[in-house]
Amino acid sequence: MQYVFKHTHPYEPFIDHDTEKLIVGTLPPPRFTTKELKEGDVNFCYGSRDGQLWPILDSIFDLNLKFQTSTYAIEQRKYFLRTRKIGVCDIVASAERTKIDASDIGMQNIELRDVLSYLEKYTKVRTILFTGGNSKKRTRIFF
Repeated sequence: MQYVFKHTHPYEPFIDHDTEKLIVGTLPPPRFTTKELKEGDVNFCYGSRDGQLWPILDSIFDLNLKFQTSTYAIEQRKYFLRTRKIGVCDIVASAERTKIDASDIGMQNIELRDVLSYLEKYTKVRTILFTGGNSKKRTRIFF
């Protein structure tokens, strides 16, 4: 019998009534579900130390972000998102995996979040930004 890992999204959508732009991805790496973070990870949306979103935003906006597992690092990111009217609502609520990795291709029995209901509730959203290079197409298909 093959082991199946239930990969659940560890974060609620980060969105409010002032949100104008919405970042949509799939799931963070499995270690965020199991809470086995690596040094340099931030326990927040797109907080993987291997990810590109926060380092790029840090560079563009000169945010002086901390890349560590701390409340301060989380609050820095929340402050930036709120002041820029950006929300995060990944589209996958959970999936099963036989190989424990962050690949979208390995997801099976996928349960999606109802992103459209969030768009109906938060009516100021005018821009949707899909994350990922190879996963970009997958995220759009789910949407």
